[in-house]
Amino acid sequence: METGTAGTAGPAGARVEPVWTGLPRGLLKMRRLLLVAWLVPLAAAVGVLLGLFAGPAWAAFALLPLALVAWGWPMLGRNWRSWRYAERDDDLLISRGVLWREETVVPYGRMQLVEVTSGPVERHFGLASVQLHTAAAATDARIPGLLPEEAERLRDRLTELGEARSAGL
Repeated sequence: METGTAGTAGPAGARVEPVWTGLPRGLLKMRRLLLVAWLVPLAAAVGVLLGLFAGPAWAAFALLPLALVAWGWPMLGRNWRSWRYAERDDDLLISRGVLWREETVVPYGRMQLVEVTSGPVERHFGLASVQLHTAAAATDARIPGLLPEEAERLRDRLTELGEARSAGL
């Protein structure tokens, strides 16, 4: 993972690309495990129930959840690779999406609250999410699946920068 801060302008006004940070691989592992944990037992239940009550030919419908696993496995990988964030001098960039690319720019001075959350499944995989709240509810942003240390570092840095930027308003 690359981390760091990049400005928006370099020498002689040349535009500097932000330094992007991807999400930890643990998020992909967690999502794939959840996919399998939900759909494989569903396939087994559908196969057994339809086989018992409707006949063996109907039990073939149990293949549908397994087809979703086969389709969802690579899709989760593509989605995981599409998530990234970059800390710049004046704002935080969050980029995500495979088909519809979405890039969110959150100015530090507009941040009102930065939360770190971790549900039971995230905690089991050693992950946490950072939720950014701004004055406009439509611009709230989230970075899922970070390592807890990175989530706390990001929260502290964003809070510090937010306080410094809002003081100058």
